[in-house]
Amino acid sequence: MRLKRSKLSANQTLRLCEHFVAGTPARAAADLVGVNKNTASLFYHRLRQIVAAHIEDESPIQGEVEIDESYFGGRRKGKRGRGAAGKVAVFGILKRGGRVYTKMLPNTSRATVVPIINAKIMLDSVVYTDGYFAYDTLDVSGFRHRRINHQRQYADANGNHINGIENFWNQAKRLAQPL
Repeated sequence: MRLKRSKLSANQTLRLCEHFVAGTPARAAADLVGVNKNTASLFYHRLRQIVAAHIEDESPIQGEVEIDESYFGGRRKGKRGRGAAGKVAVFGILKRGGRVYTKMLPNTSRATVVPIINAKIMLDSVVYTDGYFAYDTLDVSGFRHRRINHQRQYADANGNHINGIENFWNQAKRLAQPL
């Protein structure tokens, strides 16, 4: 695979792709391949853009789906979660036993989140969410909506939960932390 306007050799490109797939951080991959750390970071960034473009084109998700939002941006003093300054909201849809679709958002309001849900999830799917108000309209919009109240429990008596997407956020944040 060659990127347009890239001055990397075919061997360097291949080795950086291998390290990207293996989960090697860009800085470590740069040392192993023998390129500048900024070059490796830019190469990883371009690969992420290519992957994101292909994921956008995938077919809608159906079946049992977990939906949640999270905030990325490091540890800071002060408020946590929704409303924390300097954090980026990321919305996620997890198909149980399948893939995760994520999207960075300017905010997690109903007007921002519901169109994504309607575009990415097929009607009559079972949608599991937490108690966030933006998901209120899912009850009447053709989805079988199951809400989990995290203030009381993480799974209800019927086994409904959103632990899969919560685990994804945990793993993503662990990988996103600087060394």
